[in-house]
Amino acid sequence: MTGNILAIDLGTTSTRCMVFGAGMDVVSRAQTEFPQLYKQPGWVEQDPEDLWRTTLSTAGEALAAAGLSGRDITAIGITNQRETTVIWNRRTGRPIANAIVWQDRRTAGACEALAAAGHGPMVNQRTGLRLDPYFSATKIAWLLDNTEGARAQAEAGELAFGTVDSFLLWRLTEGRVHATDATNASRTLLCDLRIGPHAGQWDPALLDLFGIPASMMPEIRDSTGIFGTTSLLGGDIPIRGIAGDQQAALVGQACFSPGMVKATFGTGAFVLLHTGDEPVLSSHGMLTTVALQRGGRRTYAIEGSIFSAGTGVQWLRDGLGLIRHATEMDGLAAQADPAQQVYLVPAFTGLGAPHWNSHARATLSGMSRGTTKRELARAVLESVAYQTRELLDAMREDAGSSKRMVLRVDGGMTASDWTMQFLADMIGSGVDRPHCLETTALGAGYLAGLDAGLYPEPERFQERWALERHFAPALPEPDRARKWAGWQTAVAQALHQT
Repeated sequence: MTGNILAIDLGTTSTRCMVFGAGMDVVSRAQTEFPQLYKQPGWVEQDPEDLWRTTLSTAGEALAAAGLSGRDITAIGITNQRETTVIWNRRTGRPIANAIVWQDRRTAGACEALAAAGHGPMVNQRTGLRLDPYFSATKIAWLLDNTEGARAQAEAGELAFGTVDSFLLWRLTEGRVHATDATNASRTLLCDLRIGPHAGQWDPALLDLFGIPASMMPEIRDSTGIFGTTSLLGGDIPIRGIAGDQQAALVGQACFSPGMVKATFGTGAFVLLHTGDEPVLSSHGMLTTVALQRGGRRTYAIEGSIFSAGTGVQWLRDGLGLIRHATEMDGLAAQADPAQQVYLVPAFTGLGAPHWNSHARATLSGMSRGTTKRELARAVLESVAYQTRELLDAMREDAGSSKRMVLRVDGGMTASDWTMQFLADMIGSGVDRPHCLETTALGAGYLAGLDAGLYPEPERFQERWALERHFAPALPEPDRARKWAGWQTAVAQALHQT
């Protein structure tokens, strides 16, 4: 069977578009960065028009690089940064304000007030999430209350809310479709995940709690199916797959079975453990989320979220000017003085799982007069492994298992052999890096191609997953324990300052 799939991957700092052939081979790729806006400490915004412009231009570049037109594309798959919140006018299609990005912490006070009023347990039981500014609900409320006229317009049914997938879908279909998929909906603090007749739907009690009119909300659909068609890229192309970026990566890593676990290392880092057909509520600071919804059937995952992973590398490069390229990090870390143990706790926008502290801020500890950029580079890379271990330890507790999990990894930071080896050393189990590191785009493309009948069912797709390199732990246990104890002390110091 012939055909091509266009995958649109709108991430936190860039838009990536890839064309996959009938055999899921990469035909072409294009990528464009877009600005992040930091108006105040803890605030992170994006201009939704930048997201839209880069989507169109990058998709056009990917098609041109493949020598194809829109008429050669069988279907489009979309994957996106989750939780990022956009509100737009239904009549004009124009955003009422900048998008509030998932990293933004401006609504920490609102979350604390809701928790103090005793709403935390109910929210957690219904959504599997925590009262935290990470998620969309308090972002929506903030925009309605802090944008002139917005709340009145919302009450009149004139405004639409969406995570980035919904906004792109609206624009691609020229305002004909206002929808999202179950994976993105499960990240809003507004979707009921409890087993029962209302599972997978917007929860009226939660909408009321956060002060959000139901008329703003998109329709929740499966992750596969025809969401609509677009004629903006040439021809009429059906959009047949949507998933949040971490769930798309879970698909791209072929983690379809309970017990399989993947970690994506990008701006942040996200670890997902597939738990099967029923949601598992965490008692160790993890989140419950929809892994995939297909044919009305939902599967679930436990997720741990690290707010700052690649952010640390960007800080060394753009903030401190200590490196020019991320590729310098491995060499610097390898040259670091082993007698110095410098720790970076990268709480630039607070700490995510399992701590969930919005007020924590980054700390550097263990420095001496002899500390150089080599030790700082090592501390940045090591912090990713330490945080990942925190998540995996918590997940094993939730799963009631002491079994070591082989971790499938993807994302930009996995290109660092030094980081992946230290990760294996710190978690004390294997780390598997696949041949295709573009698993987020692959997952979105696969969902669209699966729905179009172009790609095989998950069982056959799973057989095609290919290992590029396995990293086995090599650090002696006493050294692992010593380093881990130092990290725990450093985290305690970061939490103490809040």
